[in-house]
Amino acid sequence: MGNFQLYFEMIGAVAFAVSGAVLGIRKGMDLFGVAMMGMTTAVGGGILRDVMLGQTPPAALRDPMQALVAIAVSVLVFYIWRRKADIHNKYAEAVLLVADSIGLGIFSAHGAAIAIQAGCGANWFLVLFLGTVTGVGGGVLRDVCCMERPYIFTKHIYACASLAGAAVCRALWPLGTGLAMLAGCGVTVALRICAAVFRWSFPKA
Repeated sequence: MGNFQLYFEMIGAVAFAVSGAVLGIRKGMDLFGVAMMGMTTAVGGGILRDVMLGQTPPAALRDPMQALVAIAVSVLVFYIWRRKADIHNKYAEAVLLVADSIGLGIFSAHGAAIAIQAGCGANWFLVLFLGTVTGVGGGVLRDVCCMERPYIFTKHIYACASLAGAAVCRALWPLGTGLAMLAGCGVTVALRICAAVFRWSFPKA
C-alpha cells in the first residue's frame, strides 16, 4: 500500500473514531465504551471487507496502528468533551454528521481501491459492494452496539452515497489511484452532507 493510501486511510480512521466516540458519549458510555465505539467504527468495515476477500487475518489485526490511532482519538475526544460538555453537546449532531461523512467517503473509496488491487477490478459489482461494505460496515456495528437503528436504513441518503463514491473511484481508476480515491471520497461526502441539509431521503412505508 502506498503512502497516499496509508495516510488516506488514517484520516478516515480519525474521522470515524470521532463519530463513534461522540455517539458513545451521547449514549452515556464510560471511557472504555467510548474507546471501543471509536475503534469499532474505524476498523469494522475494513475487517468485514478483508474477510470477504479472504485476506485473513484482516489488515487491521495484522497491523494494529489504525485501531490504536482510533482508540487514542476516542480517548482525546472523551476528555475534551468532559471539559466543554455544554458547548460540545450543542454541536454534537453537527460533529457527528461531518465526521461520519468524511469517514464514509474515505472508506468507501478506500474499500473500492483495495478490491481493485486485490484483482477484482473487472467485476464492478464486487468492487462497488466491497467499497460500500467498507464504508458503512463500521457505522452499522457502532449503531448496533449503541442500540440505535443503523443510519444505513433510516438516515437520509447513506449507503447510496457510499455506493456512488465507490462507483466514481472505479470509473476513474485508470486515471490514477490518488485522483480516483479523492474524487470518490468527494462525491460521497457531498451527497451525504447535501442529504442531511436538504433532507433527501427514500420513501418509507
